[in-house]
Amino acid sequence: MFLSNVFDQTIKKLKAQTANVLTLINLSLGGFAIIFTIHGNFNLSLLLIFIAALADRFDGMVARKFNIESELGKQLDSMCDIISFGVAPALLLYQGILHEFGGPGSFFTVFFIGCGAFRLARFNISENNGYFTGLPITAAGCLATLSYLFYPYVPSQIFLFIIIILAFLMVSPFKLKKV
Repeated sequence: MFLSNVFDQTIKKLKAQTANVLTLINLSLGGFAIIFTIHGNFNLSLLLIFIAALADRFDGMVARKFNIESELGKQLDSMCDIISFGVAPALLLYQGILHEFGGPGSFFTVFFIGCGAFRLARFNISENNGYFTGLPITAAGCLATLSYLFYPYVPSQIFLFIIIILAFLMVSPFKLKKV
């Protein structure tokens, strides 16, 4: 009887933290993507950002399935997302391409990150009504990362426009239905 209660409580606690563990995996993958970008391993960085997006997708699904959504989880998810889908993709584009543009490349890299942070903060204080306002940072970060694959085929200037457009889309007022 005693062991059964201890086992049940342990399972309940583990289940309650499953979504947060997935969120921290997202953060870890984003952190490693940043480290690999700094060391010039852009392809591995790109892959890690996309795997982080999968972890981000699953943490929300797990939280809803197990009915363990919490304010802590929401805040933790946003903090991890700014690393994995704000800093990591921006740094990938900067180190791989945008550094060629000097000050403007630096400015728009940081501008993208700032717009992502603003987008996440706005999301955290808004009501969950089935719509996103502006492009979610996960989508913007994945699109920025995906654009890196086209670097050999398009002029470098295009990437300045891509990062600017994605930054403005994150803070724009348009509504996008949640999927």
